[in-house]
Amino acid sequence: MIIVMKSSATTAQVDHVVARVKSLGFDTHLSVGEERTIIGIIGDERPVDDDAFSLMEGVEKTVRVLTKYKLASRDFHPQNTIVHIGTVAIGGNQVVALAGPCAIESESQIMAAAQAVKKAGASVIRAGAYKPRTSPYSFQGLGEEGLKLLAQARLATELPVVTEVMSSEQVDIVAKYTDAFQIGTRNMQNYNLLCAVGSTDKPVILKRGMMSKLEELLMSAEYILSRGNDQVILCERGIRTFETATRNTLDLSAVPVLKQLSHLPVIVDPSHAAGDWHYVPSLSLAAIAVGADGLLIEVHPDPEHALSDGAQSLTPERFSTLMNNVRAVAAAVGREVA
Repeated sequence: MIIVMKSSATTAQVDHVVARVKSLGFDTHLSVGEERTIIGIIGDERPVDDDAFSLMEGVEKTVRVLTKYKLASRDFHPQNTIVHIGTVAIGGNQVVALAGPCAIESESQIMAAAQAVKKAGASVIRAGAYKPRTSPYSFQGLGEEGLKLLAQARLATELPVVTEVMSSEQVDIVAKYTDAFQIGTRNMQNYNLLCAVGSTDKPVILKRGMMSKLEELLMSAEYILSRGNDQVILCERGIRTFETATRNTLDLSAVPVLKQLSHLPVIVDPSHAAGDWHYVPSLSLAAIAVGADGLLIEVHPDPEHALSDGAQSLTPERFSTLMNNVRAVAAAVGREVA
């Protein structure tokens, strides 16, 4: 249930309603907009009579929220949420590029990649220190040593960094070195991990599970939001279908649907969807055209010798060309690149 306050409601009236809600044993979520304030009731409010609040001073109306994902819903939060990774704002009118190698392999490699993506126009560096791989014999990442190298890249470029966290036990160590967490597709429903990052104050990029419905993605976001962390970015990265021409099928329809259902920013990862760098530029431009707030793109200074996902990684030169085209498409739909 949400309680919509009148545009003329005073701070005292809002506080009185919040106190009343809490006296009934519920938590509240306050959304203060330009015109009115919305108070969300957190908990099983089914036994509560709608009239319990409608007669209170300053209340315009009460509305039952039918979706399971309440905090992620636009009913609770009509305005777009702006998530900040460092000083970079995601979810507004600017399109943001988050780019870098799949995995941190060495100091020279991450530094070269970081400098290249910054020069081309990326606003955030992405790179993995812990790598969840299908095969146990594949490169698993450098761990904390990789995190230290990522922190060096941040210092050298003055760009914020994001990296994947794979378990709740890793949250504290990863938090020391990164500006934002990434939750990978295999961990979208790792609820212990979601609760752990939800208890921090760092932004979270939550990737859609490769076989997950959009409602399931939003319910996973709800776990993070319900722990008090409202800095969540949704990421479409392709789903598994019967088609084998690409690694996954990029569900571009997810972008406008998610932006209608939720106030959270939505970005797209065309690299993991395609699995082949040839398709990444086209998918990137299409993602911007349908309303994505950003792109998560793999860029490697030497893809042929990459230890992870070289086939889907752009060279710095190709990434630079892509960014020029992204600027053109963004401008065509009334946006700009950060």
